[in-house]
Amino acid sequence: MFRLLFHEPRIPPNTGNAIRLAANTGCELHLVEPMGFDLTEAKVKRAGLDYHEMASVTVHADLAAAWAALAPERVYAFTAHAEKFHTEVAYRPGDVLLFGPEPTGLSAEVLADPHVSERLRIPMLAGRRSLNLANAASIVMYEAWRQNGFDGAV
Repeated sequence: MFRLLFHEPRIPPNTGNAIRLAANTGCELHLVEPMGFDLTEAKVKRAGLDYHEMASVTVHADLAAAWAALAPERVYAFTAHAEKFHTEVAYRPGDVLLFGPEPTGLSAEVLADPHVSERLRIPMLAGRRSLNLANAASIVMYEAWRQNGFDGAV
């Protein structure tokens, strides 16, 4: 399945919602420290409801540790500053879908990382800054899963 990577997430409910996304789609959720919260916080648990035990969640000490563990073939980094839409690529199981921290998005340094295969964007109306992190991850995850026939879905 696909691998969702949150680089230094800051808002607990977004990660809780991503845990639910992972449980419901079968994707793996990978979190890169430092995070702006502890996974045991009530806000994370409340947003994740009873899905925590059904989700594959891995925490990495830093981005280098995430790359070592994931050994990714393709990494799609999502940024409002890309030209290509998220629907213009053919996703394959094993792809890493990389999202940045809520207040800033991915840094220039992360976007330039040699592991990043391509930068993509989710279309929005002009003059808007960004989507909610959990919503953006859901949009992309479901597009990737749809392209692969919703493998495993009922």
